[in-house]
Amino acid sequence: MQQRTIAILGAGAWGTTLATLAKAKGHTVKVWSRQSHEHLQTVIDGADLVLSAVSMKGVSAVVEQIQPAAIAAHTVFVTATKGLAAEASVATKPLLPSQIWQAALPSHAVVVLSGPNLSKEIQQGLPAATVVASQDLAAAQTVQAALSSNAFRVYTNSDVVGVELGGALKNVIAIAVGACDGLQLGTNAKAALVTRGLAEIIRVGTYWGAKPETFYGLSGLGDLLATCNSALSRNYQVGYGLAQGQSLSVVLAQLQGTAEGVNTTQVLMKLATQQQIAVPISHQVDRLLRGDITPQAAVEALMLRDYKPETR
Repeated sequence: MQQRTIAILGAGAWGTTLATLAKAKGHTVKVWSRQSHEHLQTVIDGADLVLSAVSMKGVSAVVEQIQPAAIAAHTVFVTATKGLAAEASVATKPLLPSQIWQAALPSHAVVVLSGPNLSKEIQQGLPAATVVASQDLAAAQTVQAALSSNAFRVYTNSDVVGVELGGALKNVIAIAVGACDGLQLGTNAKAALVTRGLAEIIRVGTYWGAKPETFYGLSGLGDLLATCNSALSRNYQVGYGLAQGQSLSVVLAQLQGTAEGVNTTQVLMKLATQQQIAVPISHQVDRLLRGDITPQAAVEALMLRDYKPETR
């Protein structure tokens, strides 16, 4: 296997995990964070791969520090951020992390990495799988070869929008499922919520141009199952904490890292309302996060919706 120089942007749980995976493959790895003394451009100079694991709110600020003219032509950029950015100029579709990177670096390949990847489990050496998606198949295959191991299996996909939206939207559903578990509503309710949550994700994703089959893969259903069934998930912890009577500010202050689903819910609801996309679960999550409704009332509102066929 070809040894590469890999720059990791972000030293949080996911960035640290990606660095561990890369080092285990024998690559030369450099890690940068906002607390680094070394300049960002110095870290990425000469890198074959640049993997960004910064939070959604930090993506634009990081991209603005990069000087495209100084980057080697062969450098591939990989975004592992799961979220949506809101911009006033974008009225019909969300702004995805990969689009921010691609707009700033039009001559470079951009790859999305997403899947059911709980950092703590991967750090423990437990097996996991993920997806890398790009319009440039060779670039996706380069990332696949660089990160694949006997404990971390990497698949490729050409549906960039679907893979990226799956990772972002499932965080909203995870908040709802965390609240469901916090209220001790049982396995039946949780199964129904996850299933209808997936239907909601597919409805939104296909409206914005993704392929429906992508959401049945690792970056959709796979990530949804992992996030909704583990207390390691920060978004799950948000819903669970709210169901226990804690305020959102208290719950967020206790988290180790960012719960991207909170911001994603706000952006999703703004766009879904503008475009009249039915997102009943996300709507109740939004009301819950705003403090407009209790977890119990949110469940009741979902159960009392108008009758409809399952396939709609």
